Amino acid sequence: MRVSSIAVRVSSIAGESSIAGWRESRRQDPSVDGGIAGGCQTGEMGTSDVQTQRELADLSKRPSQVAGMFDDVAEKYDRTNDVLSAGQDRLWRRAVLEAVDARPGEKVLDLAAGTGRSSEPFADRGVLTVPCDFSTGMVRAGKRRRPDLGFVVGDATRLPFADGVFDAATISFGLRNVVDPDAGLAEMARVVRPGGRLVVCEFSTIPNPLLRSAYRAYLHHGLPRVARLVSSHAEAYEYLVDSIDAWPDQAELSLRIADAGWERVAWRNLSFGVVALHRAVRAQS
Repeated sequence: MRVSSIAVRVSSIAGESSIAGWRESRRQDPSVDGGIAGGCQTGEMGTSDVQTQRELADLSKRPSQVAGMFDDVAEKYDRTNDVLSAGQDRLWRRAVLEAVDARPGEKVLDLAAGTGRSSEPFADRGVLTVPCDFSTGMVRAGKRRRPDLGFVVGDATRLPFADGVFDAATISFGLRNVVDPDAGLAEMARVVRPGGRLVVCEFSTIPNPLLRSAYRAYLHHGLPRVARLVSSHAEAYEYLVDSIDAWPDQAELSLRIADAGWERVAWRNLSFGVVALHRAVRAQS
């Protein structure tokens, strides 16, 4: 079954509507949203626990340390992701490709592109694709594998591009690693033309409590064990777990995207909410 065809509807939240599997987000009074914070229901994890998880991931998110961590795992990164996701990462990339819906001749920024696997489907369709990542190790590995792609080393909070030069921007599983995700979202809005598109693919919150509990057990116990077997840098995947715990849920992230200068923000769940796609359009002014 293709993950890109799955659009599991999340539980009703005031101020949202569903359009062809995508849920549009509208700003609302936070007192009516069921107490969602940091990607977790407050009934399951107290405020102090959420704050502890946020601090844990933030302490690990010093740019030089995160870049070095990805430099270390670059050579085995793609293979490790295939194993840890049971091949789902390939289907998530296909969903991103469909959501961006770029046409030949359009210019797309693929931020946090790593070794460029997320960029390849765009380039192979004739889209002018610029893979950008802040890890020089990832970029070097990508250039060896796909020398035809124009890799750029760049900081998501200070992109080395002029205003409005891209028709679309996308970032997959990288926004969590940006030292200031809101600044990264604003920078993508700066380099995308008015009316241009954004697609964010990121780990998210499973709405079903039973599935969410099972998934968290895998994250905290199963994934680290598998990572030690297949990765040269298992600590990187411990950081992954911390950063997922600290990440906002679908509704909160949609509001942060809107605050960064994007309009018509909507999301859809993939793999039952393990991952969510967020899409938006660059404000006209």
